[in-house]
Amino acid sequence: MFSVRISVQSVSLCWAKLSSLLVLLFKKTHPSESFLSSCSESISVPMIPLGLKETKELDLLVPLKDFISEHYGEEGVMFEKEIKEFMELRQAMRTPSRNEAGLELLMEYYNQLYFLDSRFFPPSKSLGVFFHWYDSLTGVPSHQRALAFEKGSVLFNIGALHTQIGARQDRASLPGLNQAIDAFQKAAGAFNYLKENFSNAPSLDMSTASLNMLVRLMVAQVQECVFEKVTLLHAQKDFLTWLQLAQEAARVEDVYSLVHQTMTQAHVKDYVPFSWTTMVHVKSEHFKALSHYFAAIALCDCPAASDAELPEHEKAFLQFHITMPEGPSLRVLLQDPEERRKLGKAHLKKAIMKHEEAMRIHGLCKILRKMDILQEVLSFAHKRSLSKYSEIDHEEDFFETGDAPDIHPKTHQKPEIKSPSFSQVKVTDLFHRLSGCVSQSNAEGPLSVFSAKNKWYPMRRVHLMRGENGFGFTLRGDSPVLIAGVIPGGCAAEAGLKEGDYIILVNGKDCRWSKHAEVVQLLKSTGEEGVEIGVITLQGSEGPKAAEKKAAAMSSGSGLLKSNKENSRKSLMNSKSASTLLAWNKKSKRSKNSTYSIPFTAVGDNEAMY
Repeated sequence: MFSVRISVQSVSLCWAKLSSLLVLLFKKTHPSESFLSSCSESISVPMIPLGLKETKELDLLVPLKDFISEHYGEEGVMFEKEIKEFMELRQAMRTPSRNEAGLELLMEYYNQLYFLDSRFFPPSKSLGVFFHWYDSLTGVPSHQRALAFEKGSVLFNIGALHTQIGARQDRASLPGLNQAIDAFQKAAGAFNYLKENFSNAPSLDMSTASLNMLVRLMVAQVQECVFEKVTLLHAQKDFLTWLQLAQEAARVEDVYSLVHQTMTQAHVKDYVPFSWTTMVHVKSEHFKALSHYFAAIALCDCPAASDAELPEHEKAFLQFHITMPEGPSLRVLLQDPEERRKLGKAHLKKAIMKHEEAMRIHGLCKILRKMDILQEVLSFAHKRSLSKYSEIDHEEDFFETGDAPDIHPKTHQKPEIKSPSFSQVKVTDLFHRLSGCVSQSNAEGPLSVFSAKNKWYPMRRVHLMRGENGFGFTLRGDSPVLIAGVIPGGCAAEAGLKEGDYIILVNGKDCRWSKHAEVVQLLKSTGEEGVEIGVITLQGSEGPKAAEKKAAAMSSGSGLLKSNKENSRKSLMNSKSASTLLAWNKKSKRSKNSTYSIPFTAVGDNEAMY
């Protein structure tokens, strides 16, 4: 646990900025009050967008150059171009455009962090760089040395940017609604991914409680868009359509009630802006009122069921209320206009009460009162229910209107939490030239060997002559190929090759990224003059047992890299800093593509001996 001191001024400024963003987006998505009169059946209220986290500038030039010189044994000045390119990418990422291009920029930087982590952040040593980020809601600063904090903050901004894109859509059109649904589902996926893969975040906006609230809020906003979509698709409405709309509205009320409960919990209520909590509460009451209003319209405005329609109407109505209404049988209720009117009147009574509650809660928040069109939306819905009530109210109604049962929530399109698809944005390792052993232009060093967590001895050049039994070693793996076994007394043993050596050169050809079969072919093409190979040995991997352990340890990283899944959930969880408070969970699995998983003893002589 940790404690932070939040200044009243910083919180007020941050909330004011978020509120202005909410008002601005609401005006853009609701340009005029004609929306109310022209689309009375498709009433929409504003969505809640999330502001992006802000960060300080970061100068990595000196720390990375020093690490390159110390760890890789190369001149750091030779990599100034790559370091500056990375810093320019980070600078651009601080202010992404509020569209798909901005999302791609954040994804590109996030993916590049995988390579930075592998190249420059060893588990046992700190790079000495602090990553500074500000809380998206309070503006409170936090900082950590762990690159995981940088990753998590960028991932948070990916989710936040999705919320802004979703809130800007024109939800009066079907394409706009579909885009909004997709954006909010992706926002929910980003926040959920962050919640599942990070722990002990230093800022409140990335705490488990806050992320859980944000996921539920995004799901609720998706559900609201689904309701609007159903309204838009069913221009001509019959009895069953009105029942469907009522149940869709009840479902929206249900999910917003859950969000409101989450926002009012002890660890969240003092942190979430009051305007958010109020808006969610208003929506909960508003959509409950709409569900009862649509139920009343179905009962009062639609003709009684014919004998042919009755079975289908009975089936739908049996699943409509949480508890069956008191009174006559279902068949009588559906075919008797007076009984339908009485139940419809009871639904309208509850709708009016909920409309009034929504307006009362709305009036408690100064920020929401500034949204004129929101006020008009609530007022219009209230007046519409009052008008319908007076229309069906009869003077001869001597008995008080009964209490209508609540409506069973139901939706035809359940929201989907879409996890981030990092592989959609392809990136190239900016520091792929780091090899630490071969002074060859643009020579790439595979992360399975040339990473921050490994140290290696200088490259050795060995000349081999083929004997009667070949070269006398066993090869395994790819990129680079590993010498998994050396026959005592053979050519390889006499030349000084050891188990655990990696072949990175064959007759001057760079083999660090070569496949197993490619290296074998180069060796087989050797003539009487023999072959010269270059090998390196990782420090601490000498000996048969150590070689096997190193091969197994390398299997997950190399397999993920080769299959371009470096930023999938498995590989991200595998990147970890021992000194960090914010770390990936350790649920990684060994890559199925890795050839290192084959035991040495299971390899036949005719398959791997050369």
